[in-house]
Amino acid sequence: MEILTKRLKLIPCREEDVKDDDPREFIRHYLDSLREDPDSLGWGVWLVKILEDGSIIGDIGFKGKPDEYGKVEIGYGISAHYQNKGYATEAVEALLNWVNATGAVKIITAECLIENSPSIKVLNKLGLKEVSRNSDMIFWEKTL
Repeated sequence: MEILTKRLKLIPCREEDVKDDDPREFIRHYLDSLREDPDSLGWGVWLVKILEDGSIIGDIGFKGKPDEYGKVEIGYGISAHYQNKGYATEAVEALLNWVNATGAVKIITAECLIENSPSIKVLNKLGLKEVSRNSDMIFWEKTL
């Protein structure tokens, strides 16, 4: 399973894709849950690679399978060196298209820090709407 875009390849994260010393707790947690439920592949972390050379430039994904209402939360991060080049928008758009094609999702949610203007631009550009905020975070939704 993979998603190809003009410049990127997105692949669902598997044990063989991650080094043993990877410090990212959310990836370790996802891999643990994947061992318990192999059907959750695709509903967790995806690695974002440059199509041309295979470099991993970030990650994107969902915080689990859709809930009983067909709602999932998307999150993403692109390495600093690759930011402001449109990669986040390209990756998020590709994953939104993938999830839309599954037919399992009715609502996409996201959250970002109020001061994270690059993420705000990405979410706005891809049609997510601000639904609420608190002192630190903005919460977003998009109905498919």
